Amino acid sequence: MKLAIDAMGGDNAPEAIVKGACLAVQDRSDLQIVLIGDEEKIKPHLSTTDRIEIIHTTEVISSEDEPVRAVRRKKNASMVLMANEVKEGRADACISAGNTGALMSAGLFIVGRIKGIDRPALSPTLPTIDGSGFLLLDVGANVDAKPQHLLQYGIMGSIYAEQVRGISNPKVGLLNVGTENQKGSELVKKAYTLLEEAPINFIGNVEARDLLEGVADVVVTDGFSGNIALKSIEGTALSMFKMLKEVFYSSLKTKIAASVMKSDLKTLKSKLDYSEYGGAGLFGLAAPVIKAHGSSNDTAVFSAIKQACQLVEQNVTTKIEETVKRMKMEEEEEQE
Repeated sequence: MKLAIDAMGGDNAPEAIVKGACLAVQDRSDLQIVLIGDEEKIKPHLSTTDRIEIIHTTEVISSEDEPVRAVRRKKNASMVLMANEVKEGRADACISAGNTGALMSAGLFIVGRIKGIDRPALSPTLPTIDGSGFLLLDVGANVDAKPQHLLQYGIMGSIYAEQVRGISNPKVGLLNVGTENQKGSELVKKAYTLLEEAPINFIGNVEARDLLEGVADVVVTDGFSGNIALKSIEGTALSMFKMLKEVFYSSLKTKIAASVMKSDLKTLKSKLDYSEYGGAGLFGLAAPVIKAHGSSNDTAVFSAIKQACQLVEQNVTTKIEETVKRMKMEEEEEQE
C-alpha cells in the first residue's frame, strides 16, 4: 500500500506531517509513503527513511489562495502533485492538512468522482459522550444540496461506518429541527422519503442537541448546516475548556484540585478532540482523499494515515460505486 501526503499543508507542516509519516511506517510493515514538498525542510524531521520517499517541490497552496485558481495555476504545488500521484495510479490514497477548498478542488478536478455520485461530501468523525463517535456529512464540500445528494451521503456514510469503523448495521439519521417526519425544509422532507427507501438503516430525523449523545452513527445534512454544526461543536468544546481553566486557576484551592485532576482532564479533552478519529474523508471521489485538521500534530497525522489505510484495505470506494450502480439499476427496472 502506498500513500501520497502533502508535507507542506497545515499549521505545523512539515514537522508534524513528517513525524506522523514516520510513526505510520514504523507501525505498518506493508506501508510506503511519498512526501511531497520542500526536501530541505522535510529531511531534518525524518527519523527513518525506510519506505519513505520525497518528491521535491517548493511551490505551495496557502490558506489565502483562491482554491480553484490555485489548483489550476500552481501545477507544481505539493497538493496538486499529491493528487496526481493518485490519479496516475502511483498511490492508493492521499492526505493533506492544507487549504480545504483547494483539496476539494484537487479531488474533483484531478482524482475525479465515483461514477454515479453527483457531489462528494466532506465527512469528519465527531466525538460522542460514550467515545464511539459519529460521522457527519456534509460539513462544507457543498453549501447547497439536493435531496438526491443527501441520499448519496447517507449511502456513503453507512458504508464507511460499517467497513472502516466496524459498526454493524450503522444507524443513519437526518439532521433536522425536530424528529417528526413532516418537519423541516422541503429539501429535508424530500430527502427523508429517499432515505427511507435506501438500503441503509435509516432511523429518521435527529436533532442537533442529541448528536453528542450518540443518537446515530451517521448524520446526514447539507454542507451549510453541517459546517455550522461542526463549528458549534468545536467552539463549545474549546470554550468549555477555557472556562474550566479559568475556574481551576482562580484560587489556590482550585489549583490544587486541578493538579489532582490533571490526567482526568487530559482524557476528557482527548475524548472531545475529533482529530483523534483521523481526518475528514472526501467521500465520493474515485480514490480515498483525507483532509487532516489544519492544526494536526504528529499523532493526528498518524491517525489520518491509519484512516486512509483502512479505506484502501476495505475497498470502500468500489463498494460505494457498486451500491450506487445497483440502486440505479433497480430504479430503472421499476420504471420499466
